[in-house]
Amino acid sequence: MLSRDTRLRLQEILARIASDQPVSLSERIYIHKFADRNQTVATWLHRARREQQKMQPRDGIDQLLDGLELGSSEPDDDYCSEDEDLGEWFGGAPSWLGRS
Repeated sequence: MLSRDTRLRLQEILARIASDQPVSLSERIYIHKFADRNQTVATWLHRARREQQKMQPRDGIDQLLDGLELGSSEPDDDYCSEDEDLGEWFGGAPSWLGRS
Protein backbone atom coordinates (compact mmCIF):
# COMPACT_ATOMS: atom_id res chain seq x y z
CA MET A 1 0.00 0.00 0.00
CA LEU A 2 1.22 3.49 -0.82
CA SER A 3 1.39 6.25 1.74
CA ARG A 4 -0.50 9.44 0.97
CA ASP A 5 2.69 11.42 0.33
CA THR A 6 4.13 8.75 -1.95
CA ARG A 7 0.88 8.50 -3.93
CA LEU A 8 0.72 12.27 -4.37
CA ARG A 9 4.35 12.44 -5.51
CA LEU A 10 3.80 9.61 -7.99
CA GLN A 11 0.65 11.23 -9.37
CA GLU A 12 2.41 14.59 -9.75
CA ILE A 13 5.20 12.97 -11.77
CA LEU A 14 2.70 10.99 -13.84
CA ALA A 15 0.73 14.16 -14.60
CA ARG A 16 3.90 15.72 -16.00
CA ILE A 17 4.59 12.63 -18.09
CA ALA A 18 1.03 12.69 -19.46
CA SER A 19 1.27 16.37 -20.37
CA ASP A 20 4.69 15.87 -22.02
CA GLN A 21 6.50 18.10 -19.53
CA PRO A 22 10.11 17.45 -18.43
CA VAL A 23 10.66 14.59 -15.97
CA SER A 24 14.13 13.93 -14.54
CA LEU A 25 15.88 10.58 -14.75
CA SER A 26 15.69 10.14 -10.97
CA GLU A 27 11.92 10.72 -11.09
CA ARG A 28 11.56 8.16 -13.88
CA ILE A 29 13.56 5.63 -11.86
CA TYR A 30 11.38 6.40 -8.83
CA ILE A 31 8.20 5.75 -10.85
CA HIS A 32 9.53 2.52 -12.35
CA LYS A 33 10.58 1.24 -8.93
CA PHE A 34 6.95 1.38 -7.83
CA ALA A 35 5.50 0.28 -11.19
CA ASP A 36 7.58 -2.92 -11.09
CA ARG A 37 6.11 -3.85 -7.70
CA ASN A 38 2.60 -2.39 -7.77
CA GLN A 39 0.00 -3.14 -10.46
CA THR A 40 -1.91 0.09 -9.74
CA VAL A 41 1.16 2.25 -10.29
CA ALA A 42 1.99 0.27 -13.46
CA THR A 43 -1.52 1.04 -14.75
CA TRP A 44 -1.14 4.73 -13.89
CA LEU A 45 2.18 4.84 -15.76
CA HIS A 46 0.67 3.05 -18.76
CA ARG A 47 -2.19 5.58 -18.89
CA ALA A 48 0.19 8.53 -18.57
CA ARG A 49 2.24 7.28 -21.50
CA ARG A 50 -0.90 6.74 -23.56
CA GLU A 51 -2.02 10.30 -22.78
CA GLN A 52 1.40 11.56 -23.84
CA GLN A 53 1.06 9.74 -27.16
CA LYS A 54 -2.43 11.15 -27.76
CA MET A 55 -0.82 14.51 -28.40
CA GLN A 56 0.35 13.10 -31.74
CA PRO A 57 -2.07 12.70 -34.69
CA ARG A 58 -3.60 9.20 -34.62
CA ASP A 59 -5.73 7.14 -37.02
CA GLY A 60 -8.98 5.28 -36.23
CA ILE A 61 -7.34 2.01 -35.17
CA ASP A 62 -5.05 3.80 -32.71
CA GLN A 63 -8.05 5.64 -31.26
CA LEU A 64 -9.89 2.32 -30.83
CA LEU A 65 -6.88 0.76 -29.07
CA ASP A 66 -6.59 3.84 -26.84
CA GLY A 67 -10.26 3.63 -25.91
CA LEU A 68 -9.90 -0.03 -24.99
CA GLU A 69 -6.52 0.60 -23.31
CA LEU A 70 -4.92 -2.05 -25.51
CA GLY A 71 -1.62 -1.96 -27.26
CA SER A 72 1.76 -0.81 -26.10
CA SER A 73 2.43 2.38 -24.18
CA GLU A 74 5.88 2.46 -25.78
CA PRO A 75 5.87 3.57 -29.43
CA ASP A 76 9.04 1.59 -30.24
CA ASP A 77 8.01 -1.55 -28.37
CA ASP A 78 7.01 -3.62 -31.42
CA TYR A 79 8.41 -7.11 -31.94
CA CYS A 80 10.56 -7.54 -35.05
CA SER A 81 10.98 -11.26 -35.84
CA GLU A 82 14.11 -10.76 -37.97
CA ASP A 83 16.06 -8.88 -35.30
CA GLU A 84 14.83 -10.22 -31.96
CA ASP A 85 14.31 -13.45 -30.09
CA LEU A 86 10.72 -13.82 -28.87
CA GLY A 87 11.84 -15.06 -25.43
CA GLU A 88 14.09 -12.04 -24.93
CA TRP A 89 11.35 -9.67 -26.07
CA PHE A 90 8.94 -11.03 -23.43
CA GLY A 91 11.77 -11.10 -20.86
CA GLY A 92 11.26 -7.40 -20.16
CA ALA A 93 7.87 -7.99 -18.52
CA PRO A 94 7.36 -6.70 -14.95
CA SER A 95 8.14 -9.19 -12.18
CA TRP A 96 4.52 -9.28 -10.96
CA LEU A 97 3.49 -10.67 -14.34
CA GLY A 98 5.63 -13.82 -14.08
CA ARG A 99 4.41 -17.26 -13.16
CA SER A 100 4.09 -18.13 -9.51
